[in-house]
Amino acid sequence: MPECCHKTKERPEEEYKDLIHRLNRIEGQIRGIRNMVERDAYCPEILTQVAAANAALNSFNKVLLANHIKTCVAQDIRDGKDETIEELVATMQKLMK
Repeated sequence: MPECCHKTKERPEEEYKDLIHRLNRIEGQIRGIRNMVERDAYCPEILTQVAAANAALNSFNKVLLANHIKTCVAQDIRDGKDETIEELVATMQKLMK
């Protein structure tokens, strides 16, 4: 039977809490932006909040990517799974669009 193509990762509690905390903040920012639109806020004020949400998402990506490289990618390379490098390159290309 073929190996399942869906990978998972058990994260240390500290990493998990940090990522969830970041996502909760981002979720709150998005709700705030929606409220601003609903209240007919001035466009530059909304755009400033959107920029802050984008920065928070970029920060989340940086933390997640760094953790991924330090753990999953490093271990796969040690285990001789060179296909992980191609997966990482493809992921980084998607992030840089």
